[in-house]
Amino acid sequence: MLKINSLEQYQSEYKRSVENPELFWEGIAESFEWKKKWDKVLDWNFDEPNVKWFDGGQLNITENCLDRHLDSIGDKVAFHWVPNDVSEKGRKISYRELHAEVCKFSNVLTRNGIKKGDRVCLYMPMVPELVIAVLACARVGAIHSVVFAGFSAQSLSDRINDCNCNLVITADGAFRGAKTIDLKSIVDESLLTCTSVKKVIVLERTKTEASMLAGRDVWWHDEMLNTSPNHQAETMNSEDSLFILYTSGSTGKPKGVVHSTAGYMIYAEYSFRNVFQYQADDIFWCTADIGWITGHSYIIYGPLLAGATSIMFEGVPTYPDAGRFWDIVDKYQVNLFYTAPTAIRALQAKGLEYIKPYKLDTLKVLGTVGEPINEEAWHWYNDEIGKGKCPIVDTWWQTETGGILISPLAGITPLKPTYATLPLPGIQPCLVDSEGNEILGNDVSGNLCVKYPWPSMIRTTYGDHERCRQVYFSTYKGKYFTGDGCKRDEDGYYRITGRVDDVINVSGHRIGTAEVEDAINTTDKVIESAVVGFPHPIKGQGIFAFVISSSSDNENYIEEIRAQVTKVIGPIAKPDRILLVDGLPKTRSGKIMRRILRKIASGEFSKMGDTSTLLDPAVVEHICDVYSQEK
Repeated sequence: MLKINSLEQYQSEYKRSVENPELFWEGIAESFEWKKKWDKVLDWNFDEPNVKWFDGGQLNITENCLDRHLDSIGDKVAFHWVPNDVSEKGRKISYRELHAEVCKFSNVLTRNGIKKGDRVCLYMPMVPELVIAVLACARVGAIHSVVFAGFSAQSLSDRINDCNCNLVITADGAFRGAKTIDLKSIVDESLLTCTSVKKVIVLERTKTEASMLAGRDVWWHDEMLNTSPNHQAETMNSEDSLFILYTSGSTGKPKGVVHSTAGYMIYAEYSFRNVFQYQADDIFWCTADIGWITGHSYIIYGPLLAGATSIMFEGVPTYPDAGRFWDIVDKYQVNLFYTAPTAIRALQAKGLEYIKPYKLDTLKVLGTVGEPINEEAWHWYNDEIGKGKCPIVDTWWQTETGGILISPLAGITPLKPTYATLPLPGIQPCLVDSEGNEILGNDVSGNLCVKYPWPSMIRTTYGDHERCRQVYFSTYKGKYFTGDGCKRDEDGYYRITGRVDDVINVSGHRIGTAEVEDAINTTDKVIESAVVGFPHPIKGQGIFAFVISSSSDNENYIEEIRAQVTKVIGPIAKPDRILLVDGLPKTRSGKIMRRILRKIASGEFSKMGDTSTLLDPAVVEHICDVYSQEK
């Protein structure tokens, strides 16, 4: 295992990784367990794109997560599970216990007809059974597709249908703060339009009444009863697909990002160990949901591959009050804490009285994920939570990258607030101009690309490889385009400046504007809509919708639009502001000028730029007037 321990070693390893990337990654791969070694470290081109790491190698990722640890740390706690309700008893699961449960559920999957290559959808609360189900899929060679259990029935059915899932794993319900969410009824509604699903396995969590369809639906506890805790893991090829994770794009159709087995495994462990400077007795807590890539890489795979002890939390940071995170940190003696800027800003707004009762003296490293953190929140996090003693790793990465690409290494990289700082060894970022020419030197800005493959990068978009090529590899020839703008300062530090495409980063989750517009446009009396992002004090970016409609009841109608978006996509995509307007700024060819709408949404009327090319420049003045009246 490569563990970088100093700035000098970082510089040396980075140089080595650029001069001979294959030798660098081969050395790291050697520390994992393989059923058969690879024939070739790397085969790639970014034009098709076609990337293969450790081709010819054979392994099973769960043997590296679990089986290889049993003799050395079998009795070590893999997860402390913390329930939503403070009065409910938590659970403690050792590596040995987790291994037995994964093997049992692997046998359950096989008994229910699941085989290598099948797709399995998981729509579950944050409970240990979600981890067990994910690992069991990987163990039998099925491709898991975890869908965040806050998405609507329609969003769920879209994802199930896109990859023709054979089986859905869900629960009767979920606890989230003061709410109980009826997951099973959402699944039932989604399956009305899904013909590929043959079985549904239902975990009993909330004990709310669940409708069970005979021949299709079975209970988790019934299936696990008298099932053997022994299971021989399926042999997988290095480039076999491990999972699909859907992310919003600039078109309305969600895209299924596909990650492969070996490369993802190697990078998840390597990045976890080095970014957080993980030590064998550390307690790690990533507060993300497993429905997002952060939960895949830094709740399940990265920590388990490293043999770490993690916290898994079912609830939300403000329930029963805004001290919940800090109560858990103290109770479980958390050392490494990884959360989103959205959560930090929300807790900052609640005041210091929710922090004062807690010591927080076990914390060694703080991390942020999902979006760039603003300077005010960075300093609050540093001063009030880290007490000025904990390095903050401001991590930049994406669903498509599989793991953290640019970040400080805790306690090693000198920090700058709001900067992701430097790339990890093995990562070769570059900035390009609008023509795709690389911008060299420091104190420059451009579009962020990566010019050489890394093991955990996206392999394809499920069922539509051309979409993968178009979105990530066609904009700038020979480079992976991140979709982000970036500044590289005088010290060579990277600072992400935000999306340059039609994707909004809401609370660290990417939501396509087209997807929200499609949902709005299904509302009765909507004629046309345009959605943009705007600065939001808690979420980072909020969703601002400009809507043309034939309704005359503005106040109730705006709530109707919000309810429709919630129904079609889920609460996370609900617009923060909706402005009912008579027209939208368009070019003579009919293209909506979103640049102008972004300025209006941000209240920057004086920075509108040239509007003379619009079909009807007067429409801008009209929208500004409506905005000013409703502000």
